[in-house]
Amino acid sequence: MNFANPGYLFLLLLLIPVVIWYIWQLRTTRASIQLSSTMSLQKQPKSLRIWLLHVPFILHVAIVVLLSMALARPQLSNKWQSESTEGIDIMMALDISGTMLGEDLKPNRLEAAKSVATDFVLARPNDQIGLVVFAGESFTQCPLTTDRAVLVNLFQSVKFGMIEDGTAIGLGLANAINRMKESPTKSKVVILLTDGSNNRGDIDPITAAEIAKTFNIRVYAVGVGSYQQEVRVPIHTPYGVQYGTMNSEFDETTLRNIAQMTGGEYFRATDNKSLKAIYSKIDQLEKSKIRVREYSKRTECFIPFLTAALICLLLEILLRFFVLRTITE
Repeated sequence: MNFANPGYLFLLLLLIPVVIWYIWQLRTTRASIQLSSTMSLQKQPKSLRIWLLHVPFILHVAIVVLLSMALARPQLSNKWQSESTEGIDIMMALDISGTMLGEDLKPNRLEAAKSVATDFVLARPNDQIGLVVFAGESFTQCPLTTDRAVLVNLFQSVKFGMIEDGTAIGLGLANAINRMKESPTKSKVVILLTDGSNNRGDIDPITAAEIAKTFNIRVYAVGVGSYQQEVRVPIHTPYGVQYGTMNSEFDETTLRNIAQMTGGEYFRATDNKSLKAIYSKIDQLEKSKIRVREYSKRTECFIPFLTAALICLLLEILLRFFVLRTITE
């Protein structure tokens, strides 16, 4: 219970000196008739009217208490909230070329990227998220959706060899942009993850970045690869899988330019831990907007106190003029 005018409750402090005065009056008041002995009177039962002499004072105190409570306006309040969430459209462009099988991340770059991206997807239930994969070509693995089960299953089914090998970064980025350019959502993001340099496709990565800028789409570019000069990588041959090495360098300059042009950021993941930290930072940078409206309903509760005060006043009047009148006269 809350009070709209709690200041009126301080009136109750005035009752303290009044009660003290009343008790002092009872102890100091002398009888108007003096008797030589009260022994005979002490054996007589006290009349009910004697006890009723204190009732008017008690009723006066109750009236002050009740009126103070009524003036303070006690209220009962019910509060509830209404939340509306404005999500973000996120397209993830994932490189699935042969170099993504490099084992400087465990178990390899592709599997590490899939694992971290899956955790990222599950942590953002209010956003529409889709997946584009690219190597020598590009195609949409999953359009924008809020169905996390479908998206995670399609993520897990991604593997090397689904499309011709190569690294068409510009084509992959353009495909991701095309999937979200018509979306009415205000905030649109592409997370581009690759470990190579653009060597396939008809669209230059910078041209794709300019298109993204036109549609107000931010691109977060993630370059994957350790600083080792040589990285162990499996090679599929007619005689089975053999292991060789490859150079870990890639075109960081282009990725930086893409991020800068579109208002995003560039990150480099050199191991599983740094890759996870990158996605955590992107998660912090791109927060969904949650609007909260709070409603409250208040019910006035002063009427019962006011009614009780009026009843006490009526009882005091009845006692004073009909019951106690013969005693006081």
